[in-house]
Amino acid sequence: MTGAQIEYPLGDPTATEALGAALAHGYHGQGYGRAGGGGAVVFLQGELGAGKTTCVRALLRTLGVTGLIRSPTYTLVEVYELTMGSCVHVDLYRLQGLPDVEELGLRDYLGGDHLLLVEWPEKGAGALPRADLELTLSYWGGARRALVHARTERGDLMLQILRHDTRLNTYLSNLT
Repeated sequence: MTGAQIEYPLGDPTATEALGAALAHGYHGQGYGRAGGGGAVVFLQGELGAGKTTCVRALLRTLGVTGLIRSPTYTLVEVYELTMGSCVHVDLYRLQGLPDVEELGLRDYLGGDHLLLVEWPEKGAGALPRADLELTLSYWGGARRALVHARTERGDLMLQILRHDTRLNTYLSNLT
């Protein structure tokens, strides 16, 4: 079933936050981020201002992060400790190529109970692990739209949880 997708219209920032919370439940609901459950890789794509960081903030809040949640636009990498494992939020927008990505040391966060969230993954093509989920946020009329693609079996499981998350029913556009 890998390759399945869901599309959501996001009329306002609250809808983007609801999607972030649902993604957190999809991650945690399958045992990921729990002892022995393993981690996951999520790519966040979209134009500047499309809502990538808003979505990540809601995801992190739902996973229990209570402190300041910074955009990694200038720091490039922000690490947040979770109940089990950690979340590594990466922004590759300012990087110039593969050597820059390699210097970030992201390999240290592969495997284990790490959730790796990568904004602008196209800047790190060839140096990043395969995404379990790809989230593409785009402008759509006067609002925004999210397209969530499963790219692995783990992503399929996370997407199944999203499909059944009633908090998103208001925003659900279509299921494919």
